[in-house]
Amino acid sequence: MKRIKAVSMLSVSIGTILFASSAAFAAGPAASGIDSGDTAWLLLSAALVLLMTPALGFFYGGMVRQKNVLGTIMHSFWTLCLVSVIWVLWGYSISFGPSIHGLIGDLSWFGLNGVGLGSSPLGSPKVPHLAFMAFQCMFAVITPALITGAFAERMKFSAFTIFIVLWSTFVYAPVAHWVWNPHGWLSTLGALDFAGGTVVHLNAGVAALVAALVMGKRKGYLETPMMPHNIGYTVLGASLLWFGWFGFNAGSAITSGGLAALAFVTTNTATAAAALAWAFTEWAHKGRATVLGAASGAVAGLVAVTPTAGFVTPMAAIAVGGIAGFICYIAVNLRPKLGYDDSLDVVGVHGLGGFWGAIATGIFASPLVNPAGRGLLYGNPHQVIIQFEACGATIIWSGFATYVILKVIDAIIGLRVSEKDEEMGLDLSQHEESGYNLS
Repeated sequence: MKRIKAVSMLSVSIGTILFASSAAFAAGPAASGIDSGDTAWLLLSAALVLLMTPALGFFYGGMVRQKNVLGTIMHSFWTLCLVSVIWVLWGYSISFGPSIHGLIGDLSWFGLNGVGLGSSPLGSPKVPHLAFMAFQCMFAVITPALITGAFAERMKFSAFTIFIVLWSTFVYAPVAHWVWNPHGWLSTLGALDFAGGTVVHLNAGVAALVAALVMGKRKGYLETPMMPHNIGYTVLGASLLWFGWFGFNAGSAITSGGLAALAFVTTNTATAAAALAWAFTEWAHKGRATVLGAASGAVAGLVAVTPTAGFVTPMAAIAVGGIAGFICYIAVNLRPKLGYDDSLDVVGVHGLGGFWGAIATGIFASPLVNPAGRGLLYGNPHQVIIQFEACGATIIWSGFATYVILKVIDAIIGLRVSEKDEEMGLDLSQHEESGYNLS
């Protein structure tokens, strides 16, 4: 009865907020300079990036044990639902709204107040502000979803829900503001991040490491087999991620011109190179190339090329992806020796891959393909220093804030399921469902 009353009060409160914000929202007339082709490209790209989050659910879902497949897929699907609403209410405003000393946006765009059909003051005057907001929403969605691979098979669903709300607000939004808001302090410093090496991947990778350490190891970790239960799911997820990533990277050009074409080609090239590098490294190390390894290598390449996609040549993309496949393979294989339980290797793939991609941008950025970027190989070694500074700021804030968020949640409601529930599996213990009813 108390729970029903609490839900009713929450519903009334949310309804009041929605009514107030909808009254403030005014779409306004579309600006005369809006280009329908660029707008169509950006909206299509947003849809492609949206697909990536459920694709991530399949990628992760195939790697867990059978008893946790639904719970793992639900992490991604639930994040898509939660963050989509958060983004409209306050997430977009504090990420991209008018800057407060380069640190965070104010709440003047709360509930999309003032974010209408007119041209975007941020992305391009050729696209509606609403279209730019929708595109950025999908980045805000997938970033916390990436972290879930680190604590797969052991976090309470209630704790997970609170974590996503707090992390999106206090970690993702500030870092996005620093790097992608024109007045953010890392942006004014000159940091380059075309589509999310620091904002998305390094940010999520650091949070994943902190989460794995705070949560502790799964019961039986390194003592009992914890093999992927459905590698077919994982390859399907990786393939859909690859497909959606063209929206992620090429869409970050905002308009549908030559820069989008460049990002499309570099994305595909680096991804293929990374998959080959991972597979050949594994082949040399263990005597065979695995399907799981090739899929993981492809994702490592997608991660690494993300910050570089619109700044480097296709030949440089081969180097970016190839090195990513090699170093991420090494990192993943070192994880058991280092002793922490990052269930699905978010740290080794997204954390290290994002870090390498950010630094690689400072090395390979070519003014021949994009005048906005000039790296070490083109006479600007200082860009590498700036990239290290951006990575350092992201690591420090993400690590500290994630730790505080997790400890607060743990103190209030606890983070982990009970040993009994963990043994039963999250599908049954958290959702009272089974992924496979074969009878």
